[in-house]
Amino acid sequence: MSVRGIPAPSLYRPPAYWEDRAQRFAAEGDGLAAVCAYGMPEFYNRAIHLGQRLALEPWLKVGRGTRVLDVGCGVGRWSRLLAARGALVTGVDLSPTMVAQAERRAAIAGLAGQCRFEVQDLSELNVGGQFDRVLGVTVLQHILDAAALRRALVAMTAHLAPGGRMILLEAAPVAAVSRCDSTVFRARRRDVYLDLFRSCNLELRALTGVDPAPFRTRLLPHVRTLPRHLSWSLLALATALSLPIEALFGRRAVGRSWHAVFVLEHRFGRN
Repeated sequence: MSVRGIPAPSLYRPPAYWEDRAQRFAAEGDGLAAVCAYGMPEFYNRAIHLGQRLALEPWLKVGRGTRVLDVGCGVGRWSRLLAARGALVTGVDLSPTMVAQAERRAAIAGLAGQCRFEVQDLSELNVGGQFDRVLGVTVLQHILDAAALRRALVAMTAHLAPGGRMILLEAAPVAAVSRCDSTVFRARRRDVYLDLFRSCNLELRALTGVDPAPFRTRLLPHVRTLPRHLSWSLLALATALSLPIEALFGRRAVGRSWHAVFVLEHRFGRN
């Protein structure tokens, strides 16, 4: 769904879909149109990125040498942030173009020595070794097949070191809300994720909110049916109304948030 007229495909083939996104937008600006809201205006995606960063910030404090696995790394926005704080980061993504952009951007930032990137399917993840942090930002919501979703989470758990933490930010409303679902995206109910985590021997250590303001999620299903100038105006208004609410109350307003941050530990992996 996009004001640039990029609808979700009728048939979702993840490798082809994500490579197409990357080829269209991964080199544009900060690459946010490829990894946040597909093809949306820069101001909109910058607001999404800011909201995500505010929600994740308490869990992104890493020491020098902390081993981080960034799954669905996209253009490496979180990989670079963590590497700049001293972490040693491995990023994986399904798209070769995303990975190439992540490598390029890390090199430009002088962080190539602390980052490595690989093309991998998350449901078949195998990068060797274990990590102190496993980070995934809006990744599982795009794995629609239940079996593939479980394989991905099992593989991520296997890469979690004893005492390590998995940090996931996903669309996970408290009640079932399908208005933004598409052939490439699923806003699963929060309890579905919690049940899945328990079945994979993951224990919830913290649960925080991200985006309690409802303006953008209520508007998005209608964006493509409106004239472009009106869509942009409404998106700008919804973004302006959302930002102060999410900045002030986002993490605390867990029950009202569309997305959630899950902080998890392996039940048998704590020191």
